[in-house]
Amino acid sequence: MFFATPVRHTAYVPSLRAIDRSLERFLTQGLASARPVHVEQDDKAYTLQIDLPGLCKEHIALEIENTVVRISSKEDAPRQVKLAYEVGQEIDTANSKANLENGVLTLNLAKVVPVSRVVHLAIE
Repeated sequence: MFFATPVRHTAYVPSLRAIDRSLERFLTQGLASARPVHVEQDDKAYTLQIDLPGLCKEHIALEIENTVVRISSKEDAPRQVKLAYEVGQEIDTANSKANLENGVLTLNLAKVVPVSRVVHLAIE
């Protein structure tokens, strides 16, 4: 005689449907609320354009550390934003610029020019 444990398919279907709905909600709402970023690069600089509607320049804090750019809103801002982007090369902060116009933050991040450490030796 063969005994099999009963499997209730209906017990698993609602939980799978709930997971499916959660995933669908994340993909439609979560990705739609993500900040679109337009990145361009040339030999001298990176250019990032980030949509930050509703914020003025007094509400935004920019931090640059090596290859990481952090953008956050201050406490008194009408809404909270916290973003971080990593670029491929170190950033020259002295020659970089930021501009906020019509809710679009444009960062022109100058690349650090690598210093050549080649030493020429004279042959005796």
